[in-house]
Amino acid sequence: MILLRVFVPFAIAYYFSYFFRMVNAVIAPDVARDLGITASDLGLLTSAYFVTFSTVQVPLGILLDRFCARRTESALLLFAAAGSLVFALAETLGGLIVGRALIGLGVSACLMGALKAFNTWFSKERLPLVTGCQMAMGGIGGLTATKPVSLLLEGMGWRGLFVGLAVITALVALLIFVAVPERPSRHTTRASLKEQFTGVVRVFTSPVIWRIAPVLMTIQSSFVATATLWAGPWLRDVGGLGPAGVGDYLLVFSVAMVVGFFGLAAAAERMNRVGIGTIAFTIFCCIVFMAAEVGLALEWTGAMLPIWIVFGIFGTTCILPYSVIPQSFPPDMSGRVITALNVLIFATAFAVQWGIGIIIDLWPPTAAGNYAPDGYRTAFAILLAMQAAALAWFFLRTPRPATPFRGRP
Repeated sequence: MILLRVFVPFAIAYYFSYFFRMVNAVIAPDVARDLGITASDLGLLTSAYFVTFSTVQVPLGILLDRFCARRTESALLLFAAAGSLVFALAETLGGLIVGRALIGLGVSACLMGALKAFNTWFSKERLPLVTGCQMAMGGIGGLTATKPVSLLLEGMGWRGLFVGLAVITALVALLIFVAVPERPSRHTTRASLKEQFTGVVRVFTSPVIWRIAPVLMTIQSSFVATATLWAGPWLRDVGGLGPAGVGDYLLVFSVAMVVGFFGLAAAAERMNRVGIGTIAFTIFCCIVFMAAEVGLALEWTGAMLPIWIVFGIFGTTCILPYSVIPQSFPPDMSGRVITALNVLIFATAFAVQWGIGIIIDLWPPTAAGNYAPDGYRTAFAILLAMQAAALAWFFLRTPRPATPFRGRP
């Protein structure tokens, strides 16, 4: 019963959170045509989601530790519903940015709230698998934001789609508030706000975080920026696909994400049983992800399908540390720990997503009016260099010193 009352409502919310995150990759051509916006405008518009998403993470961690995930997430989802309506009615780039920013604010707790609730209600042995199932629901949300959305656009347009999303998101907020139980008192912090902010500082300065954070920041930001916007334009401009082909590839890509979320979580659990830690497994998966990214940078269009499948599966790996790093901190700090990771990752995702658009705009459009392939090539080369530097930091980092927290991620 607890599984249904806790997992299902948060999983549904995360489904729509990921739908919101991914849908711009499909609607971008229609939005750009209707409002006459450039590649850098698209990057800024889509990444506005990440600005508010990352900005709110620190206070979100405090809210999750001080109040329950049920109350925090249900309230924030109402902002996402309002943002979806603003986006649907917007007639200018500024209006779209405001709507997208409100959506980012509103869904900012959809994963963090779920993880906080899972740490409260489920045993640590079940956490990797439960987390993987949660992430798989997000992947399914991303999947339905591809080909199904392209079909919906033919009948209702992107504005009608977002009106419908506004209504559904409000209903999901109500579901969480009504269905999810209150958390046990042992997970409640009675610390003052000053003490809670001091805890935030301790998290951000912890070597437990900073040994792995650069890898997660560079890998996940590249994956998120590509999956939520630039995958579609790349398939069109570099892969040479038409709208139907782009939709098909994005559908396969989203299926690969679902497989990655669930499969890598199950694999991490199995690796733990044979003595291979989650962090070590994460680093291995990140290296495989970078190999696929090399294929995108070098424009191996003859192998597009396997490259995008590998990219989709192994791009999901950075969620794995979220289930183990909080174990190095006191239980009543878990909300601040996971949101600290999120603020670092999604602040980087904002910069990367917008930055890719700026780099692409350095080259003039092709004769067909598409973005120049040289822009994509340069952007992915820069991302790979950043990721290589982050991996070097991880491998060369001296063993972390003793901290006031106990546990081994």
